[in-house]
Amino acid sequence: MTAAMNATGAAVLSAIAETGTLVVILASVVAALVQLRHIRAGNQLQALLSLERDFRAPELQAALTYIQERLPARLEDPAYRRELEKIGFVDPVAHPEMIACNWLNEMGTLVKRELVSEETFMDLFGRLIVYCWREVAPAVAIMRRTRGQAQYHDFEYLALRAAAWLKRNPHGIFPRAFSRTPLPDRWRDLDQREAAGG
Repeated sequence: MTAAMNATGAAVLSAIAETGTLVVILASVVAALVQLRHIRAGNQLQALLSLERDFRAPELQAALTYIQERLPARLEDPAYRRELEKIGFVDPVAHPEMIACNWLNEMGTLVKRELVSEETFMDLFGRLIVYCWREVAPAVAIMRRTRGQAQYHDFEYLALRAAAWLKRNPHGIFPRAFSRTPLPDRWRDLDQREAAGG
């Protein structure tokens, strides 16, 4: 009987030790997951700050201004279109839209590969992406004549994701716990009358 009690006691102690080991392993896994989450959040923040710096760079800002102010008229020129269509390097001095296309294509890759949070990226750049794609898509279509559908496909992906995000969040993301106060627009009526010609 004593041998049986000793065996039962040893089995109970062994089970307690195994349970304790399991608890320690689970706690280690949870701690590692929490630490990985903090590391990922830190990496995301650094990536977004880097993107924001790139976005503010004079070269990219000039390219975005070019897209807004000059690209539609430039695309009317057959020589300009031929430069886009031919295979090979497209000179970003003659075609500043390439600077924006390259940057936005890279951003599309980062979002697609989940290296940057889509939600945060769209909160910052969603409207710009949709606008830029709409303005640059005719140039990309010309390039795709000879380069194929993969040309700037990650920029296109980003624009599709941005359009979907804007559809879900037409007024952006504002914390629900706060109420917004309408901003007074003291020139609205005057500007509307002037725009109407009266």
